[in-house]
Amino acid sequence: MIKFLCSATKKSEFPETEKEVVFVGRSNVGKSSLINAVYNQKLAYVGKTPGKTKLVNFFDVDNKYTAVDVPGYGYAKRSQNETLAFGKMMEDYFCRTDKIKLVIMIVDSKIGLTKDDLDMKEFIEDRGLDYLVVANKIDKLSNNQLMNNKHKLFKDIDNIIYVSAFRKSNIDRLRELILESVS
Repeated sequence: MIKFLCSATKKSEFPETEKEVVFVGRSNVGKSSLINAVYNQKLAYVGKTPGKTKLVNFFDVDNKYTAVDVPGYGYAKRSQNETLAFGKMMEDYFCRTDKIKLVIMIVDSKIGLTKDDLDMKEFIEDRGLDYLVVANKIDKLSNNQLMNNKHKLFKDIDNIIYVSAFRKSNIDRLRELILESVS
């Protein structure tokens, strides 16, 4: 059973947890859709426009770990003040390195890793966190396009899984990898 714990904007509002799996990704990569597919229920709001998630949202997953949904990065329509507040919120959240067991970094399988994604990857690695790149939206590619993108866009990434939140392709395997990380 998955239970909403809280939404937060600052460190003092973050709940006390033991094990966290955090979902990060650029705006519009299907992060909310992926979270909903992984947990088989509507936890994250899926909007028609990017940038809907503005808070850090915490969910208890079967009393085993906490799933954490953070706002998408790289959203161009944020004001300078919103961008600074977002940066501070992310810095505060990612100080919890002892609690974070896995970072699920969602990217668009059609686009590959953008500069924002590479910056996030470096940010995660600098903190010594385990992460998994999840290339979402494979349903939008032909098999040939997917194979080409695997060889061109993702050739240097070892820890990657290809999924479709829309078709729920490879979601079971992603769930297994999440459970392994928190065991």
